[in-house]
Parts: sequence; C-alpha cells; structure tokens
Amino acid sequence: MKVVAMISGGKDSCFNMMQCVAAGHEIVALANLYPVEKDDLDSFMFQTVGHQGVKYIAQAIGLPIYRYPTFGKANVQEKYYYPTESDEVEDLFKLLSTVKERENIEAVSSGAILSDYQRIRVENVCNRLGLISLSYLWRRDQDELLNEMIQSSVNAILIKVAALGLEIKHLGKSICEMQPHLIKI
Repeated sequence: MKVVAMISGGKDSCFNMMQCVAAGHEIVALANLYPVEKDDLDSFMFQTVGHQGVKYIAQAIGLPIYRYPTFGKANVQEKYYYPTESDEVEDLFKLLSTVKERENIEAVSSGAILSDYQRIRVENVCNRLGLISLSYLWRRDQDELLNEMIQSSVNAILIKVAALGLEIKHLGKSICEMQPHLIKI
C-alpha cells in the first residue's frame, strides 16, 4: 500500500515507518503537525518538541513532507472522538486530506504504542478519509520494543524529559545509553 508516515521526529514514529517498509508498504510522503506561536505544545495528541528537524528527516530519505499548523486544542477529551471544529484532531484531518488528494495514499503510519486516546483519534480520521491505520508498535511490550529499536540501529537522543524518573541530566543521551535506566523506571 502507499503510505503517508505521520512523523514527529521521535523514535516511535520513525520506527513504525521502518516496520511499514518491512511489511512491504511504500512510504510515499511524510506528514507533520507543527505548533503555532510556540516550539512545543502540551498537546493530548501530538508530540511537537523537535518539530524543526522533521524537514531534515524528509530530505535525508528523499520524500515530500506535508506540514500543517496546530494550536493543540483538545476540545473533545472523552475517550471516543467525534468531529469538532477547532479540535486538534481536525488539524490532522485537514493535513491527511491534503496528502490523500496529492499522493493517492491508502494508509497512514503512526507511532502510537499505548495511548487509546491517540489511536482512537487517528483511526477516526482514517475512517473518515477511507484510509487504513498502520500502527505496528501498538501494545507491544515496551522493554522488547526498546531493545528492538536499539538492535535496529535507531540512534534516538533524548531532547525532552516529561516522564517520572527522567531528569534534565538525561537530556542528550541515546536510548542505548539510557536503556538500563528506562527498563528500571
């Protein structure tokens, strides 16, 4: 299938893209939502820290990148989503609508692992656009997944700490360096 990869610049979205290729899909474009008026949003849906680097990922792999602004407003915070004006999910809908029109995609790659909130919203947008959601990392064992990323030479570097057990001193370290600590926490 022709696939657009939702990419935040983080390891999960990149690794899911690798899984799509391994499964025989063709990544034809990348897509990214970027924050308006800030460098990082406190979004329920989207990781935006480091968004400035996604264009370099697209250049490095030679794919077009589609970007769309978002204010990161989660107007519908219940588990199940319904289309709501000015919700950040509608920004995703607009972005993927454009990509579908221009690239004739059939599926969307996303790096969701454990968040039902994110998965349900990506699937909602995909269903509305007649696309298939490809989330190969969904509900994978986290220790096993981290090890697989490291073994696959994913050289991800921590650029933000936003979880219990992570501190500023961990910034700039690779997931390989952090693996023992990440497994512990």
